[in-house]
Amino acid sequence: MTKPLMDFGYNPPCGERGYEVITPRNYLYDLHRALDVASQNFSSIWSSDHLNYGSEFRVECWTMLTWMAARYPGPMLGTVVMCNSFRSPALLAKMSASLQEMSTGRLILGYGAGWYEDEYKSYGFDYPSAGVRVDMFEEGVQIIKKMWVDSPANFKGKYYRIDNVYCEPRPDPQPILMLGGGGEKKTLKVVAQYADWWNDVMRPIPDLSQKLAVLQKHCETVGRDYNSIRKTLAPRFFIDKDHKKALRMAEGKNASGQVIAGDPMAVCDQLYEIAEMGFDMVVTTFPKFQELDDMKLFVDEVIPQFC
Repeated sequence: MTKPLMDFGYNPPCGERGYEVITPRNYLYDLHRALDVASQNFSSIWSSDHLNYGSEFRVECWTMLTWMAARYPGPMLGTVVMCNSFRSPALLAKMSASLQEMSTGRLILGYGAGWYEDEYKSYGFDYPSAGVRVDMFEEGVQIIKKMWVDSPANFKGKYYRIDNVYCEPRPDPQPILMLGGGGEKKTLKVVAQYADWWNDVMRPIPDLSQKLAVLQKHCETVGRDYNSIRKTLAPRFFIDKDHKKALRMAEGKNASGQVIAGDPMAVCDQLYEIAEMGFDMVVTTFPKFQELDDMKLFVDEVIPQFC
């Protein structure tokens, strides 16, 4: 069997995610240590976009991404994924164009419709229905793409408008646009129309197969080459040399099948399975943020199997 090729990114915690321990007073020190390892071994480093989720301590996504861009000049830089509702699409287009320029073309703009109602309400954002959020997200995608190309750019939609707006320096090359979400009726249609990459959470294999089939159908409908969209996943990894210990670590943390767990061989087997489905980029998280032994084991014994 031909060894599958796969890229791996690392997504450090910007706050507690329910399966890591964050010590606020030591956070920056721990983040340095984790990224010093990850930046040398992963092709990309990522920041998550939550404002009020899981704990009071949380670093804002774009601030963290900009800090990483300056401190770690090698890897690609990604957001997984930014919530349309938190920033106007026009402002986000300008922010991303600026960071693309300042990072010498390393940005992957991960972008989604948003989902966590409590977070919206805590920060005073309106929380419309899922359908409206996706419609707003689609208009946001259109504005971002227009502003990256046209100067000046114009757009008038139901929810947003821009009038003779300049986004200079226009990004060249444009950032990679990675759209996140698995909604089969609307979100995956937006992915089919506009995305360079698609990102989803890890799901049970039958569910992933269903999402891919729906995406392919939407691509056929809109006249898009299905294979031109890169498929990416964001699993939680629980890895240990002791297979049973890794499974115990993952107990109770496998919400919606989002976990890959086991010893290095078992983890590789699970990655082989999703690679055969067409996924060739994985954004990783690991629970041992302070110790780093799980990430280092992944670097030593898993990544080489996919190079």
